[in-house]
Amino acid sequence: MAKKRPSGIKLYVIDTNVLIHDPNAPLNFEEHRVIIPLTVLEELDKLKNGNTSLAADCRQSIRMINTLLGDASPQEIEAGVPIFRESNGQTLGTISILMDLEGTNPEQLPETLNDNKIINALVSLQSKQPDPVILVSKDINMRLKARACGVDAQDYHTDQLVDDIDLLPKGYTEFKGSFWDLVNKVDTQQTPNAALHKIPSIPALSELQINEYLIDEQGFIGRVQEIHPDHLILKDLSGSRLDHQEAWGLVPRDIYQSLALHLLMDSDIHLVNLTGAAGSGKTILALAAAIEMTVASKKYKRIIVTRSTRGLDEDIGFLPGTEAEKMEPWLGAITDNLEALHDDDANMSASVEYILQKVPIQFKSLNYIRGRSFQYSLIIIDECQNLTPHQIKTIITRAGNGSKVVCLGNLAQIDTPYLNALSSGLTYLTERFKSFPHGGHIHLRGVPRSVLAEYAESHL
Repeated sequence: MAKKRPSGIKLYVIDTNVLIHDPNAPLNFEEHRVIIPLTVLEELDKLKNGNTSLAADCRQSIRMINTLLGDASPQEIEAGVPIFRESNGQTLGTISILMDLEGTNPEQLPETLNDNKIINALVSLQSKQPDPVILVSKDINMRLKARACGVDAQDYHTDQLVDDIDLLPKGYTEFKGSFWDLVNKVDTQQTPNAALHKIPSIPALSELQINEYLIDEQGFIGRVQEIHPDHLILKDLSGSRLDHQEAWGLVPRDIYQSLALHLLMDSDIHLVNLTGAAGSGKTILALAAAIEMTVASKKYKRIIVTRSTRGLDEDIGFLPGTEAEKMEPWLGAITDNLEALHDDDANMSASVEYILQKVPIQFKSLNYIRGRSFQYSLIIIDECQNLTPHQIKTIITRAGNGSKVVCLGNLAQIDTPYLNALSSGLTYLTERFKSFPHGGHIHLRGVPRSVLAEYAESHL
């Protein structure tokens, strides 16, 4: 029987890892047909139980698919159920379930693996209808196998906001010579805290974001306070005040650490995002600022510390003890940095023990953060590069009144399967929050940890 003419509509077949990466993925294919293989539903079903982030994402994906299908009949599901868009009250595209099909290709892949079952079903589906069939998967190897079998395959790019990691904002712009050589006119107002400069908008400043820093070779340091169509307001931070910042005895080692500490200590900034190479000072800066603001200035009632580590979701359940005791092996970086903060004390171990007993610091697993609301807390999330955009959103929305979130990560050290520097939740966060008036981002440079660490970072 001859095929029908192509309709111009594409068939996007979504793999399990895409639904775990983004449970809302079925909504992101516009007017095209979204197909969920039965094998994918079975995989989600096997992974849905438990208190892990993975299980929660699976459950959310299943609920999303159930909501989209509604009370459709089996015949309607096979044909494709129109996807209702709550944002505009319209329907666009369809969603259907692909049952296991008997392939027409005698050279089928052995169906000992679920990936092979899906690919075989797609080969069969592609032979029976005219529109393009496209597998959407974050598994590179599965995409390669699909292409070898004649099925088009692509990665899931909907939440990928940049094409090159170098395009991410660094949180500061450096100018050669004097910054003021670029400015023809400036109105300065002196306030009790600092001088505010009103500068007309010029092409050289068109890419600046709110709370971004400006640095020149003559010692000028400014921060963008306001952005208007025809002018900018810069807060002048020049002088020794920025250079002599201190938090719990920690003094910044370079200008980039100074900028980071300035953001961390600013109570008007509710989200601080620090990126940089291993050893650049992200964790120790965040920890020193957190202790300073909870113990000394008492701006926050407690410190919540957590981190994303591959295997944490599964392995923490097998460790003995309380949640805090289970988290201790994964949070060694925090205690290491506490030791570094008190390295000059007469009895470093006693100082660290005193801090852990007296400072309201709590170690939390990401598994138990869902559904919580933290009030007047300073929340430090380490290793954010291993989180998906969906997980980042889930965690940051836990911050309640009077809380501050500090996200730390190194995009060069991603350990989570199916994530890379462009699809990481840390990249997504940096790009999405660059215009947030109460947020700031600094990319730390250099590796002050040691000469050895610096050489290893650049040569290995």
